Amino acid sequence: MSSDCLFCRIVAGELAASHVYSDDTVVAIRDIAPQAPTHILLLARTHIPSVRDLGEADYGIVSAICAAANQVATQEGIAEGGYRLVVNVGRDGGQTVDHLHVHLLGGRHMAWPPG
Repeated sequence: MSSDCLFCRIVAGELAASHVYSDDTVVAIRDIAPQAPTHILLLARTHIPSVRDLGEADYGIVSAICAAANQVATQEGIAEGGYRLVVNVGRDGGQTVDHLHVHLLGGRHMAWPPG
């Protein structure tokens, strides 16, 4: 855990968040500035700044996040219609918190290109 990381503090229970899922590897919370009717952040419990910082030993975390996303999408009632998973990497990629997380967006049609 990084004491100056917003998401580490949420994972540790130090900051309030609207939790929708939790297991040994992932915590899922509702985004405070949703970009779709359903916008959930899937946070790694382990502090890894970004996808580019993943080591071979960390690849199971990515798999666990995807599995959690599938479960949360079903729980939220958006699995059948479809949803989008987004990983922002670095400032130019739109990453604003340096902690590995995936955005789950759904509840409406997603246009392409995204941005």
